[in-house]
Amino acid sequence: MTIVVPTLESAGPGGAPRPRPRRPGVTLSAVLIPLIACLYVGVVILLPALNVVASAFSRGLGPFLENFGSHELLSALRLTLIATAVAVPCNTVFGLAAATAIARRRFRGKALLLSVIDLPFSISPVVVGLMLVLLYSPTQGLLGNVVQSLGWRIIFSWPGIVLATIIVTFPFMAREVIPLLEEEGWEQEEAARTLGASDWQVFWKVTLPSVRWAALYGLILTTARALGEFGAVAVVSGNIEGQTQTLPLFVEDAYKNYQTELAFGAAMVLGGVAIVSLLLKLLVERLLEQDRAAARIDPEG
Repeated sequence: MTIVVPTLESAGPGGAPRPRPRRPGVTLSAVLIPLIACLYVGVVILLPALNVVASAFSRGLGPFLENFGSHELLSALRLTLIATAVAVPCNTVFGLAAATAIARRRFRGKALLLSVIDLPFSISPVVVGLMLVLLYSPTQGLLGNVVQSLGWRIIFSWPGIVLATIIVTFPFMAREVIPLLEEEGWEQEEAARTLGASDWQVFWKVTLPSVRWAALYGLILTTARALGEFGAVAVVSGNIEGQTQTLPLFVEDAYKNYQTELAFGAAMVLGGVAIVSLLLKLLVERLLEQDRAAARIDPEG
């Protein structure tokens, strides 16, 4: 006769043997859900993107590179880079200032400020362009007479394009930095102030280094969004070829005029920017995770 003595690992309540846990098997849902997700992404995103790449290089590398000798394409690319070069620094400064104020200060209107920051996420970019037209149009704009008397031109000119780009991209920096500031707390900043540091020194030496990866992440998203903006810019620019035509508008205009190779070449530039932005985004996310892991291991560091 064999007596089975349950071990500590296998003994259950009352000394009864505890059943071993079953290993999770491969179920239908475990295979079907990822398959549906991959098929959806492939049909909606990958196939159209591959079609653009194949169409751009359909006649070979030489004709593809010749497209970049187009004066209209280079002009559109130049205007897009100018609008991005102005909008990104402006939104970086605003985003960091707004995030610091919201996460570190208590004031009336904080909820309203958060709502205003999120406003470009909830309204169409076309509405943003229409708002600027109704505000700065020289004929029927609310401030049109003031702008005209100063000799400025905003609508159907590059300042309007810059304003539209700033409005549609300004939430990204603030929305990336605010959660991290709230998670970090303000103990280190208070300690720095106790040691005699000024507010400016606290920001540069303590606050900004603690959110550097989130700020870089917001910078990448802001840049990518600014380069690809279409709706708001289409309303305020007038889409004048060689003058107020950005690169996304150029793609649409070239395709409508049956200049398909030129359109696909310009689309490849925007696609390349998207791929670079995605790779940088993944890199920043990995660096952010490593930074958080290091902080958990060495909380005093």
